[in-house]
Amino acid sequence: MRFGIGLIGLLVALAIVAVLAKKQVAATRVSVPVQQSAPVDGASAPKNAREQSQQIQEQFKQQLDSAMQQQQERIDKEAP
Repeated sequence: MRFGIGLIGLLVALAIVAVLAKKQVAATRVSVPVQQSAPVDGASAPKNAREQSQQIQEQFKQQLDSAMQQQQERIDKEAP
């Protein structure tokens, strides 16, 4: 009887860990945007992974700079 209860407890704990692990793996998946067929801003298409990585970093930097500039303009408008 004691062995059966211990085994059931172990299976329940294993099931809980499995569910939590599945949720953790699902949460860490990042959706990758579809690569555009034509490059933006007249840039040439990346030839390898390094160039593509640099292009993505540059686009991210430009978007971040734009967002920061918009926020600064918003703050300046609110200032008396």
